[in-house]
Amino acid sequence: MLQATNGADIMNILLNRFRETGLPEASLAAGEICTNPGAAQALFAKCPVAKPTPLHSLPELAARLGVANIDIKDERTRMGLGSFKALGAAFAIAKAADAAMAKNPALPVEEALAERVFVCASAGNHGLSLAAGAQVFGAKAVVYLSETVPADFAARLEAKGARVMREGAQYEASMEAAKAAAKTRGWTLLSDSSWPGYTELPRDVMEGYLIMGAEVAAQLTTPPSHIFLQAGVGGLAAASAAAARHYWGAAPKIYVVEPDYAPALLGSIKAGRPLASKGPVSGMGRLDCKEPSHLALKYLAREADGFITISEAEAASAVEGLRAQGLAASPSAVAGYAGFLCAREKLGLTADSRVLITLTEGPVDA
Repeated sequence: MLQATNGADIMNILLNRFRETGLPEASLAAGEICTNPGAAQALFAKCPVAKPTPLHSLPELAARLGVANIDIKDERTRMGLGSFKALGAAFAIAKAADAAMAKNPALPVEEALAERVFVCASAGNHGLSLAAGAQVFGAKAVVYLSETVPADFAARLEAKGARVMREGAQYEASMEAAKAAAKTRGWTLLSDSSWPGYTELPRDVMEGYLIMGAEVAAQLTTPPSHIFLQAGVGGLAAASAAAARHYWGAAPKIYVVEPDYAPALLGSIKAGRPLASKGPVSGMGRLDCKEPSHLALKYLAREADGFITISEAEAASAVEGLRAQGLAASPSAVAGYAGFLCAREKLGLTADSRVLITLTEGPVDA
């Protein structure tokens, strides 16, 4: 594992020894993620507020940083929800509603899922997507938040009609509470993570994220050479990597970036099996997930070229750097960019390198 030290900050790079072969199947949940964006695009096209988010090209910044170009996919305005997560839980709920209406064509859209209650744990954005999707199709939404999730996220969830429950100091405790509620009350657990015995709905969530990758492919005239993807449980990173491989094959180098307080994917790749990580609460709140999604890990083990961890200070510096470019965002949103800044020399990026980054949300609190 490569290690770069900058004062008190430490950045780790783990090159992926499982590239192309993958992790041992016995250690992972059964199943695969969806890798073709076609079906997701077709369903998304039915949404009245569906439209692509912008892609910003930053050649001047790129020149200062020694690469040919930097393209940033800007998810801060996605469907009025302020995050790429709008494509996840809401898509999975829309997919369930579409199936219900196919069986009963007379069913009004606003009553398609009237008998369903969807429950999840969230650091904010996944829950907002679930709440918005449930509201459209007449379902109810219950979202469990840990004590560290900001109050403004809870207020936004409640404004979308969700019932908000607080449980535990970290995401993992709220996840256990959501699981227990689903089991005891007969609710539908809609997580953006997956584990043995629970893969179908997380697969639908990740399928929705493919839409973002399809948009990028249509917006770019030249494919990227390097892609830096931030990760919590890994759903966004896996879907973005899948879209990149679908459109551009093996050519782009793909790197997954996590907080060094929550290296769930890097730690699992290093161990050769799914492994829970340990660490303090990260200011990169949406990425502060201590356990990987099995389906995401399975795919990234085959397709990612490496894994990077960044410090809190490195994320904060990246926030300031992009704010100077007119791109205000949270530490979670800029983690991919921070990974690029920290690792570009170690990874051998050159004046010919074309970098793709995703800005996942606006400037919210941790």
